[in-house]
Amino acid sequence: MAAGLRLIVGLGNPGAEHLRTRHNAGFWFVDALASRLGGRFGLESKLFGETCKVDIAGQPVWLLKPATFMNLSGKSVTAALRYWKIEPEQMLVCHDELDLDAGVARIKFDGGHGGQNGLRDISQLLGHGKYHRLRIGIGHPGHKDRVTSWVLGRPGSADEAMILRAIDDAQDVLPLAVTGDFNEAMKRLHTPRA
Repeated sequence: MAAGLRLIVGLGNPGAEHLRTRHNAGFWFVDALASRLGGRFGLESKLFGETCKVDIAGQPVWLLKPATFMNLSGKSVTAALRYWKIEPEQMLVCHDELDLDAGVARIKFDGGHGGQNGLRDISQLLGHGKYHRLRIGIGHPGHKDRVTSWVLGRPGSADEAMILRAIDDAQDVLPLAVTGDFNEAMKRLHTPRA
């Protein structure tokens, strides 16, 4: 059986002005998870982020929100992996995904960064992309010139509701991923609702 998850990282930008932006969908995910499981984030300066320990499927799992800006996420992530002696393949990085519609979430392992600056930095510092990702769809504005303002903007209420629904769906399959059954987690998450 594959190694399960010991670390779940939410990517986002720190600061109140970024809180509900599309780019912070990774933060939305770990915040929702901590809230669901009764965890509380606390600042861990040596890991350059906020951390929280929760229990998922009977396993202790660390949650991490880097306090660096998105494009420097790797500094916090690599510090946490070293400090907790966790292998990259035991990590799930949650991030916003332009190429998926709002309301869609997908789990994948390995691959490129697809222009996502947090993933780019993490992969660069690790020297590879061999870790799990939870891609949270935020939709695409339709033109590349509008991507930056779209990503850094707040979704409308309908899109926000869809993103939160995708986050709920992803949380529901997390116990499978934590215990190493990624195939079943993916199958359930990637099968459209009836």
